[in-house]
Amino acid sequence: MDKLLALTTLLEVADAGGFARAAQRLGVATSSVTRLMDALEASLGTALLTRTPRRVSLTDAGAAYVAQVSKLLDELAEADESVLDSGAEPVGALRVTVPSTYNRIVLAPHLAAFLDAYPRVALDVLVSDRFVDLALERIDVALRIGLPSSDPGLIARTLAANPRFVVASAAYIERVGAPQTPAELAERECVRIAYGGSYRARQVWTFTRNGSEERVPVRGRLLSNSLDMLLEAVHAGQGFALLPDWLVNEPLAAGRLLRFFPDYCVTPQSGEVVAYAAYLPNRRNSSKVRALLQFLEARLALREGA
Repeated sequence: MDKLLALTTLLEVADAGGFARAAQRLGVATSSVTRLMDALEASLGTALLTRTPRRVSLTDAGAAYVAQVSKLLDELAEADESVLDSGAEPVGALRVTVPSTYNRIVLAPHLAAFLDAYPRVALDVLVSDRFVDLALERIDVALRIGLPSSDPGLIARTLAANPRFVVASAAYIERVGAPQTPAELAERECVRIAYGGSYRARQVWTFTRNGSEERVPVRGRLLSNSLDMLLEAVHAGQGFALLPDWLVNEPLAAGRLLRFFPDYCVTPQSGEVVAYAAYLPNRRNSSKVRALLQFLEARLALREGA
């Protein structure tokens, strides 16, 4: 009995729920699948499958065995891919995580071009606004917005600048008037991205010009971790917001939003906020990781120059 073939077939049978469907997926005769499962159970001395006329399902022992086998086969496939991926041509699955709004506006429009350019790479994209543990969730590359990670267990590579603009709707400005200095924002309603803490807590927006910093504490009644929600709130006249250029360039060009203090560099804290990629040191020599990062750097540079 070919043990590796038997284990792979077992996973297919468990997923398909029957011998005939598993055989069809594998391109072999149903009898071959049946004999291989019989031989696997005989070698283990226990039943892995419950057979009925309508369906084949896992026994308790079979379910526990499949869970372990699935993990082992994934690790084996990953080991194979790591050897292939150390070559010149990018090969294999590439698991990426990206924040939801950044994915929708910036990343997603370019994925088809990446797949066309690298036909032997398969993308698995986890869209999430949480801070994903790369080792625990087997992530190859995390695309993030913020200060590049100082975690010694990660490699951080800047992909693009991420300038932020102070914006508000014309209707809101007609109602309350335009601020003349950044300091006036301390007394205005500001919708803010959630960095922790309650909505009552003040955040500090840092305005930098000619090497001089002005820190302005701001607050407001709306706090959210969703950039889409903050943008909608600004459109609805709920106050000022500090939002990334890639999110507001289109409504600014269309005149739906107004920008304030364009001669300042504004950040939600001190330090340069950028779009960056983070990955584990063991992905350093991965050709598919290198290909994705080079692709994104080129595409984002074109976007910045547009």
